Order: sequence, then C-alpha cells, then structure tokens
Amino acid sequence: MMSNHRVLASHCAASVIISAVGGCASSAPTAKGKAWETMDRSALDRAYNNSAAVPESGAMFKAWLVRSEELRTRHPEHLNLVYGPRPRNRIDYFSAGPGTPVLVFIHGGFWQMRSKDDFAFLAESFLARGVSVAMVGYPLGPEATMDEIVADAHAAIRYLSTELPKLGGDPERVIVSGWSSGGHLATMVLDEPLLRGGVSISGIYELEPLLKSYVNDKLHMDHVMAQRNSPILQLPKSSKQLDLFAGSAELPEMRRQTADYASARRAAGLPMEYAEIPDANHYTVLNSMMNSDGTVHRAIMAMLGRP
Repeated sequence: MMSNHRVLASHCAASVIISAVGGCASSAPTAKGKAWETMDRSALDRAYNNSAAVPESGAMFKAWLVRSEELRTRHPEHLNLVYGPRPRNRIDYFSAGPGTPVLVFIHGGFWQMRSKDDFAFLAESFLARGVSVAMVGYPLGPEATMDEIVADAHAAIRYLSTELPKLGGDPERVIVSGWSSGGHLATMVLDEPLLRGGVSISGIYELEPLLKSYVNDKLHMDHVMAQRNSPILQLPKSSKQLDLFAGSAELPEMRRQTADYASARRAAGLPMEYAEIPDANHYTVLNSMMNSDGTVHRAIMAMLGRP
C-alpha cells in the first residue's frame, strides 16, 4: 500500500503520524499503564461522553440527517438490502456505476444508537469521484449482544461478497471504514476475504474500560465478552493494511484508544498508519472524510487505487 503511505506522508506537517514503516514523530498519548483502571464510574462516564464534550454535536447531527435524507432520496435504487433476519440487518448501496470500487462504511453510536440512514451524507463526495458506497446497518444493544453485533457485521461483508457483481461494484477493490463504534466493527471484520484493507476513524479498540461506564448499561458486556471483542487483545499473526485516524481535540481516552492500538499493531509488525487530524473533535473529524481534500478521504481513495 505504498500509494497510501505517500498520501499520509504528504500530510506529515499537518497531522501527527505514526507509521508501521517509520514516519513523523508523534505527540499522541501512548500507553503508560492503564489509567482507566483507577477511574470511578463518573470519571469513566466523562471520559467517554463525546456528546457532552462537544455541545454543538446535536446541531451537527441535525444537519447531517437532512443531507443524508436528501442523498437517499436521490439514490433510491438499492436501499435496505436484506442480509440477515434482524430488522437492522440492512445495507444501503449507492452505486457510482458498473465496475467501480466500493467503500463499505459502518456507522457509530456506541453500538446502541444511530443507524446507517443517518450517515448517508458521507457517500456524496465518494460518489462524485466514482466510488460506490455501501452503508451497513447492524443490530444495537440491548437487543443484541456485542458478540451478535460483531457476527452481523461479518455477515454484512459476506453478503456483499456475493451481491457486488449484481450491484455493479468491483469485488477486487473493496475496503471497509467506520467511525467511533463503527471503527471498532470495521477493524473486527478486516479479515474478511472481500476486503483489501480498512480505514478506522476515532474507533474503540479496548472494550474493558467501558464496562463500568454508562456505555455498558445497554450492552451488558462482561470481562470475557469485552476481551474477545477488543482488537488490541486479538491481534492476528498477519493482517491487511489498516489506517487509523483520530482528532487531536478528542477526549483523552478516545485519543489513547487509537494511539495504543496503533502502537500495538506496530509492535506486532502489522501494516498500519496512524494520523491525528489537527484540531478535530470526535465529530468534526468526519470533515476529513467527507471533504475530497481531507486526509481521511485521500487515504481511502489511495487504498482503493484512486488517488
């Protein structure tokens, strides 16, 4: 993925980067023990409450919902494709034409909020550049356990592997991306044969810190479930390219999650790159994906072979 390395390296002056093969020095937080283990419930709640940390996020979501509904109205051909028996086992496929590369996106919401419908707006800039986009829906807690949510994310990718030829997507050029909890799920499905790589944005890679927080009130994870669904604890012997992004203005625990996982992958010799988007919080980091000149957008295009 040398083309992708060049894209990220070109933003070295503007982004904090850790590369599996070298790169710029990083001021991102790195693993120095597990500070979260000493936090009580209220501290953990604050540490992972992104909405409270960004009060304007509510207004941002309202604007995104309007844009998403407009895009879904303009592209109604392949909405709510059924990949499983649960009501949320649905995929919206936005086609950029036959033989086009495909970006699979998995939405965020701490595995208990939001839906694929809310994030359709992210497809617009990719469609304009000849990339088809598949927005994946998945079941939420408490109706589904973390094990079931992860299993359904795998099922969605496997469904696409059989359906893409009918939909017009190029099965040789498919990558997965996700934001927040969707970043976690994108990482969990990276081993699916269909995928050539992944881009995870502000993800969560160690679930144990969430056990004593409000996030787990609906997920009901125990330690064993949290551990087996934590990418940082389940590093494979080999892996496809994974590019990791976070915002430099995010909550410290969110930055630590990505920085620690990047360090773990680097230590394991797994292909990765890590960049912090300057001044971006947990929500404005998506500007770097939706804008065609953004670091995340350019990394995705490079991984798809469309620089």
